[in-house]
Amino acid sequence: MVTQTEETQLKRLENQVDNGGGGAWEYLTLVRKLKVRRSDKVLKHGLSILNNSSKRSNLGPDEWTLYEQVAVAAMDCQCVDVAKDCIKVLQKKFPGSKRVGRLEAMFLEATGSWTEAQKAYSSLLEENPLDQVIHKRRVAMAKAQGNISVAIEWLNKYLEIFMADHDAWRELAEIYVSLLMYKQAAFCYEELIIAQPTVSLYHLAYADVLYTLGGLENLQTAKKYYSSTIDLSGGKNTRALFGICLCSAAIAQLAKGRNKEDKESGELQSLAATVLEKDFKQRAPEKLTLLTSALKTLKI
Repeated sequence: MVTQTEETQLKRLENQVDNGGGGAWEYLTLVRKLKVRRSDKVLKHGLSILNNSSKRSNLGPDEWTLYEQVAVAAMDCQCVDVAKDCIKVLQKKFPGSKRVGRLEAMFLEATGSWTEAQKAYSSLLEENPLDQVIHKRRVAMAKAQGNISVAIEWLNKYLEIFMADHDAWRELAEIYVSLLMYKQAAFCYEELIIAQPTVSLYHLAYADVLYTLGGLENLQTAKKYYSSTIDLSGGKNTRALFGICLCSAAIAQLAKGRNKEDKESGELQSLAATVLEKDFKQRAPEKLTLLTSALKTLKI
């Protein structure tokens, strides 16, 4: 995850390079280090170095790293001719390289040669079953073809090996949500919360899934995770505040007669509604009437 400081540094360098202030190589190095997607910028500024023999020679061994970086960016931008030229240079320099072979497979994928790309990826995985990039490319390729069930299968196989990959768990959860497979999505978010308990986004997504599943137990748990989202975000998460109101209203309907639970739920609901109204008055006063109307339907 990119920190605020790193994001600021990246934007500063990006503006500097875009305005002709130099520092293209430093910018490209930072993009690579942070693993952020800036394909159009990488392609533009990377080619400006590769097409200048003096600048290119000054890179030393890093020249080949730049060829690889530009090749991937070119494929992402559908500049297949540029990608092909970069890969040819690398093939000549590193004949038989598995790393270059991965680029060749990615080029097949980028040009829509799905069958050939799948064969190439499978061959590379046989030689190195722990290549994370190739595992992820197979998932991406399945999604691009609309084979969601295959993407789920490969993501699950990938997570059997790389259980600590938070991005993969999140992607799998989002796929399950898109397919209305909420119980499976809930399991993914539970894994994420265990691994990164201070990330409010995961608490919020888990609460959303539980609220959607419904039922008294799920609603009560959802309310707890909406509350933890508010704690982790400094009380500034509007979605979580409204989630508490929704959960409390639903619980009140399902738990009638349980005085203690009714009282606690009502107090938290009223507090969340008060914070919401105050927030809307400050940030979106023109929408306050809509909020008030929505809260009235929940009998707050």
